[in-house]
Amino acid sequence: MLSKAKVKYIHSLELKKYRNELNAFVAEGNKLVSDMLHAFECELMLAKPNWIAAQGDLSVKELLIAEEEDIRKASFLKNPQDVLAVFKRPTWSLKEVNPTASLILALDGIQDPGNLGTIIRLADWFGIEHIVCSLDTADVFSPKTVQATMGALAHVKVHYTNLETYLKEQVAQGVSLFGTFLDGENMYTKELSTAGIIVMGNEGNGIRPQIEQLINQKLYIPSFPPERETSESLNVAIATAVICAEFRRRQGKSY
Repeated sequence: MLSKAKVKYIHSLELKKYRNELNAFVAEGNKLVSDMLHAFECELMLAKPNWIAAQGDLSVKELLIAEEEDIRKASFLKNPQDVLAVFKRPTWSLKEVNPTASLILALDGIQDPGNLGTIIRLADWFGIEHIVCSLDTADVFSPKTVQATMGALAHVKVHYTNLETYLKEQVAQGVSLFGTFLDGENMYTKELSTAGIIVMGNEGNGIRPQIEQLINQKLYIPSFPPERETSESLNVAIATAVICAEFRRRQGKSY
């Protein structure tokens, strides 16, 4: 039986303060939890008997057989599925990130959990294993962000740091920093490298000025046809998809 104390514990993880204190986060849904089990240590799981039976051996510290009402009490979703799990938050090191040998994403103040989750899915799809975020970027372990990753968080490591300081260090080492601007070069005609850092900015304000000054490869995503009047800008997640797709298309020519 699911106790009130367990429900309170799970609900506390909706807040960043308690996720940090307890070093844990929540994931919900049949496929999402299945994907996460291979990447993170599971501390607590609430699951219906039929879901448990279909999984085989489960590596879970505490497993509670739950009915639909139990999961509904603990869930953050309007329509809960068959399983909810609490995972131990991983420890990822910036030392693992090597933008001289691979493509990296850097996020400057992304605020919307849905955008962050979608960008993590895009990174996974395009084989980008690391994302470096400013300290004011949305928390990757919030329930909304975790749901939006659709399991991609199992394959992409997300780091938080003083982004300006980090990028200064990378520029000093000769790393190419890419960013999109209205006065940038057409990304479809400009030469693109297979390594470096792609910087994406805040939904409303874009890349902040002090970071813009560090970017040595300014790109522009042209609309089509050029003379047609269009909306002012692209959603940051959509822009990330367009940019990553073009980088990988170029690289794909050598596959």
